[in-house]
Amino acid sequence: MSAMPDSMGLIVVGAAGRMGQSLIRAITEIDGAHLAGAIERPGSAALGKDAGELAGVGPNGVAITDDALTVFAKAEGVLDFTAPAATLEFAELAAQARIVHVIGTTGMGESDEAKLHAASRHARIVKSGNMSLGVNLLSVLVRQAAKALAAGDWDIEVLEMHHRHKVDAPSGTALLLGEAAAEGRDIGLGQHSVRVRDGHTGPREPGTIGFATLRGGSVVGEHSVIIAGEGETVELTHKATDRSIFARGAVRAALWARPQKPGYYSMLDVLGLSDH
Repeated sequence: MSAMPDSMGLIVVGAAGRMGQSLIRAITEIDGAHLAGAIERPGSAALGKDAGELAGVGPNGVAITDDALTVFAKAEGVLDFTAPAATLEFAELAAQARIVHVIGTTGMGESDEAKLHAASRHARIVKSGNMSLGVNLLSVLVRQAAKALAAGDWDIEVLEMHHRHKVDAPSGTALLLGEAAAEGRDIGLGQHSVRVRDGHTGPREPGTIGFATLRGGSVVGEHSVIIAGEGETVELTHKATDRSIFARGAVRAALWARPQKPGYYSMLDVLGLSDH
């Protein structure tokens, strides 16, 4: 499969996983991008296999490799839905190569974020807990609702459910929505979030943002932000039925970031929904 002259060469890391295969399919379907490399960890059974064939789009001549350094040197962007430690390694490589790094990895801590911000001095990083248009629009609505409905009178709870294989909790999307609610209330999420309730907890502390996590089956992702007042409840919900929405969003983010200056961006920037 030959690339168009101005087509953006994208690398998929974690290429043999479910999300990796979805990213390869999205790249194949979207104009303006082509698969320039597919990376898996050393020892993976997928090494040497044709990435397109593995993803179900037919052979594309891109063999899955563990040689990230060589692949990064000849591409313009990398799509990364892996794990925190791997993402930090790829961030260093993306900064060295001065390319776009789209990050959908969740479960990253504050020290990880600091390293990504350092890498964004040279790379164009787009990071989001969720790459879908619907969820990012939802986050804007949550921020507005949290601002309009005063703390003390209205309590905020974030409820999420994912498939049984998800390893981090709350989900990146739940935290993204919690951050949006905290911004609307002009508070820090870290100091006001309640992640676990068990035993005799006493009454709910006013002004907190609660999280509830459900896991089971093959649920791609369901998120609700419940704002409960006296005698009425507002509920904002998003349900993902196909993980391809995240893959398409990631490719769109890479194409948007291509002409941007080095920096740290979010999907709100990509979608033109950012305040700044």
